[in-house]
Amino acid sequence: MKYNSTTDKSIVVSASQAIAQGISGDGGLFVPQEIPQYSLSDIEKLASIDYVGRARKILADYLDDFTAEEIDECVTKAYTAEKFGSDNPAPLSYQKYGDIDMNILELWHGPTSAFKDMALQILPHLLTKSLKKTSPDKEAVILVATSGDTGKAALEGFKDVDGTRIMVFYPVDGVSPMQKRQMTTQLGNNVNVCAIRGNFDDAQTGVKKIFTDKNLIEKLEAKNFIFSSANSINWGRLLPQIVYYFSAYAELVNDGKIKLGDKINVVVPTGNFGNILASYYAFRMGLPINKFICASNSNNVLTDFIKTGTYDKNRSFYATISPSMDILVSSNLERFLYHMTDANDSKVKEWMTKLKTDGVYSVDADVKDKITSIFVGGYCDEDKTKATIDEFFNKYGYICDTHTAVAVSVYKDYVGQTGDKTVTVIDSTASPYKFSGSVLSAVSGGQKLPEDEFEMVEMLNRLTNAPVPAPLAVLKNMKARFDNVCDADEMPKFVLSALGVE
Repeated sequence: MKYNSTTDKSIVVSASQAIAQGISGDGGLFVPQEIPQYSLSDIEKLASIDYVGRARKILADYLDDFTAEEIDECVTKAYTAEKFGSDNPAPLSYQKYGDIDMNILELWHGPTSAFKDMALQILPHLLTKSLKKTSPDKEAVILVATSGDTGKAALEGFKDVDGTRIMVFYPVDGVSPMQKRQMTTQLGNNVNVCAIRGNFDDAQTGVKKIFTDKNLIEKLEAKNFIFSSANSINWGRLLPQIVYYFSAYAELVNDGKIKLGDKINVVVPTGNFGNILASYYAFRMGLPINKFICASNSNNVLTDFIKTGTYDKNRSFYATISPSMDILVSSNLERFLYHMTDANDSKVKEWMTKLKTDGVYSVDADVKDKITSIFVGGYCDEDKTKATIDEFFNKYGYICDTHTAVAVSVYKDYVGQTGDKTVTVIDSTASPYKFSGSVLSAVSGGQKLPEDEFEMVEMLNRLTNAPVPAPLAVLKNMKARFDNVCDADEMPKFVLSALGVE
């Protein structure tokens, strides 16, 4: 199994090289040359084993320069009951919203209470093994841009991992108080955190520029450092996410909700397009999926793209109550377009160049038709997000976070518009306690809310009886370690200073 760059497929690397580098030297993203094919018999076998077994099988088919023992070590260390609360880190919760079945895939039972744990608990193991194969004498510098959840999950995953240092950049006013506290109190001798004056796109663009800054790379190489990424631009971040879609399908079969071979729909609240792209890879591998429903908040650049074929980031940016989706440049869309164009790297490069120079590009009509044949886009504004949280809890007894509410609302609208009641998996991406203020304001019936974040957590707990995740509860008494703030163009200087490189 080899990997190409989305913008220059003459660049060919191994799986371990793709993971170790994170991003191609030309600025493109690594994609697999071939996609493994699974029959219904293969899926039936996955249904007969546990989550670790499913991960072991799927990762082995993409990482053929890893030994079976290496992959086994990665997955068994990542997906433990101690970290996720049970042997199934991605359980389905069967709920009703009126007459609509809500099969909610809860992806937030890990150590940072967000879906990013599903990938970022295993990525450090994949990366360190990749580095031993490709750059055995180098120390990896992991750079992360985050809109909230990736940062903490990456920090926790790479904390005190030998041979790595990790730096996380987040928008100073673009994360929830709980997300900020999770990052600024992070323990570990190899971690660093810095806020950016700007939004997530500024942080993400800054990280990408660093990755392709030859002068900076040479300075680090002279000190035996090598850059890598824990964002979903890294194939090692995206690959583990494929597993939970196969796992969800297997659980639906095991629980008698569908028969083997039945098609399902998936609904994913998405900003950077990585989570929904993982479901698309599962589909290309043979998982029976009928429709991909892409749910956006008020920053609905993806909704407009799916409907029109034009991607236009030249629009107002909204800081919303679902901040992990506050993104106008969806990086993983690049991988999707590469596959939609049958690996036309020159076309993808043309579009990505237009995005950088003009902020807008339009795909060809045949590509748009291919996308709309399987993808549906919808969005949910702030008022509707709050109303959905309120109604889902106060009428039907399920409390969800702001991002999950966007997905639930968009799916409810989709069913109302189409009448399509195909069995559907809805991604729930974070614990409601990560956004306690917004969730509380939605369900409290107008009660006066406390100003302190942890008093909000306690009030939400009293109102809903939903257990507070232990990793969030302990933050109350932790002191902040990091208060760094810089402009986006100062990020390279911060990196060099943090590493002690002149």
